[in-house]
Amino acid sequence: MSGLTATTVEGDVVFPDEKHLVNFANKFSYNIPLPLVIWLAGDLGTGKTTFARALIQALGYKGRVKSPTYGLLEHYQLDSLQVLHMDLYRISDPGELEFLGVEDLLDEQTILLVEWPDKGGSWLPEADFIFSFAYAEPGRDLHWIACTPRAQSFAKNGLDT
Repeated sequence: MSGLTATTVEGDVVFPDEKHLVNFANKFSYNIPLPLVIWLAGDLGTGKTTFARALIQALGYKGRVKSPTYGLLEHYQLDSLQVLHMDLYRISDPGELEFLGVEDLLDEQTILLVEWPDKGGSWLPEADFIFSFAYAEPGRDLHWIACTPRAQSFAKNGLDT
């Protein structure tokens, strides 16, 4: 989170149900800047994977989007970009990420989604966005922070919450 600045842009969204979370992911996908790193934080079952799946589908992926919980990394190639979806829940040592070679997969046409980023230590690239999901009654809450100038510009101009 060292990318936070005095001009950090942030917001809150309430999702009364999964449909609203999927709609948010669809809106978020529109004119999304590349490259982009999104850290997805929150307890089990708060919406991290649901958001990731909805975003990947909104970006145009037509196949099955599965949780990377056991494989740690799923790769989705689309026409003009790639999405890397990581789930670090089962990581016990951040050094394990070295063997995934994520830094070699990142380029200017990549979106990296990282669930449980707190387990990644210094092996993760800095976040453009931090999404923190939480239980709410009913549904879920999301607190988001745009950490970089590119993310802040996108949030100010296109993140309609």
